[in-house]
Amino acid sequence: MNTTTTRANRNVVLLDLDGTLTASHPGILSSVVKVFEELDLPVPDEAALRRFIGPAISVSLRRNHVPEDQIERGVRIYRHYYADISAFEDPSHPGTLVPGRLYASVFPGIIDQLDEMRQLGFTLAVATCKPEYQAIPVCEYFGLRDHLDAVYGASVDDSRATKDKVIAYAFEGLGFSSDRGDRALMVGDRWTDADGAREMGLDCLGCGWGYAEPGELKDHGAYKVIDRVDQLADTVKKYFA
Repeated sequence: MNTTTTRANRNVVLLDLDGTLTASHPGILSSVVKVFEELDLPVPDEAALRRFIGPAISVSLRRNHVPEDQIERGVRIYRHYYADISAFEDPSHPGTLVPGRLYASVFPGIIDQLDEMRQLGFTLAVATCKPEYQAIPVCEYFGLRDHLDAVYGASVDDSRATKDKVIAYAFEGLGFSSDRGDRALMVGDRWTDADGAREMGLDCLGCGWGYAEPGELKDHGAYKVIDRVDQLADTVKKYFA
């Protein structure tokens, strides 16, 4: 669990990880394919595979009709390839194998936007449905951790798997209090971010450079969708103004 110094009247920016800060589809999709291969089930088509990005893996397996009695095994297989073993070639370091969680890259310009938001006084925290034990090393590996105040993720046992529960967990860790005047905004690229924000009474800023399907973010209530990374800090500044 991460903690930061508590202070009143903070403006907190909660940031999704996959599809918002990182282009993580190579490792996620490759690990998902391994699940279906090892369960001896038909591998979903490309469009269905991309919908795995965002929700918890157990949620996505159910949405893709994996039998309930195979869900737990499917999650174990996914986590094995995604977090435990180096099975995929790192595109940034040819010849080097990495686990799926590191088979990714940071969207160009993201670091600059994080730094600009922190300079403006915003508290920045990742709030992801990726298990926290995976999310923290990802942020460290890609140099994101030094530009954030905290990293919060899902639990391993699925008791904290949906975005609203991760947001609640982040608020607890941050000592967030709307009664003291703290405000927050969710920033993400999928319906899970918009739905989770709404459940927690927050607005969601949609990131059009991520993995949402056309119209998805608006349909799920994102108050605004931006198309470019370089619009992020300015849009957040205007939101809290």
